[in-house]
Amino acid sequence: MQSLLWVSGGTGFIFLMTCFGSAMVFFFRNQTGRLIQTIFLGFAAGIMISASVFGLLVPAIETAESNGGIGWIPAACGFLLGVLFLLALDHLIPHLHPGTNTQEGVSTSMKRTTLLVSAVTLHNIPEGMAVGLSFALAAQHQGDPALYASAAALAIGIGIQNFPEGAAISLPLRQEGLKIGTSFFLGCLSGITEPLFGLLMVVLAGFIEPAMPWLLAFAAGAMLYVVVEELIPEAHLGEHSNFGTMAVMGGFVIMMILDVALG
Repeated sequence: MQSLLWVSGGTGFIFLMTCFGSAMVFFFRNQTGRLIQTIFLGFAAGIMISASVFGLLVPAIETAESNGGIGWIPAACGFLLGVLFLLALDHLIPHLHPGTNTQEGVSTSMKRTTLLVSAVTLHNIPEGMAVGLSFALAAQHQGDPALYASAAALAIGIGIQNFPEGAAISLPLRQEGLKIGTSFFLGCLSGITEPLFGLLMVVLAGFIEPAMPWLLAFAAGAMLYVVVEELIPEAHLGEHSNFGTMAVMGGFVIMMILDVALG
């Protein structure tokens, strides 16, 4: 029960940050400039890379070794399974990324606005999984407060990058002709998978505790798939690629500091 409360707070926070970002549609009529988008995307990528390594893969290896196993086996295999999971979703779920006209996934007649929301919703899944598993791991080792601090750092880091992510969906929806209130609501709705999958991971972890290293690495692989497939390529479109690169580095360092300082 305690782990459910913790993960509800953690995933609730990152969902709330998505809503705060979506609220930018009330203040800006048009989409933010390309340079700002590049910086935001790069920053989000840096945070997710750092979170995947320090918040998920390292604990996966350490947990496996503390259980008497070989650390790299569940870390590597779970990581690849996470990548394959997101790859499969990318090919199965119809979606459309902001700034593009090419539909991905199974062919469908759904509206363009629905496909835009679907893209962000799809890629929010591993973020909810990551936060849920981090708090589940802490609950399994209640004598180690550093794990709770590390899980909180992960939630804070993902929450920070969710702010521009929320704006990145509500503003394009507004440009597509939707009302401001509808754009805000759909921007928030895109983050609903985070608390749902966070709670799901806590429930699963309670039943299959020995699989925790695999689950942590699975979430890491899913997150890095999003980074490499979407965030970094989009951050390096156009003439401001250096800004995107520096934003990636900045996000990585901030998340690393959060994890080390709070952990």
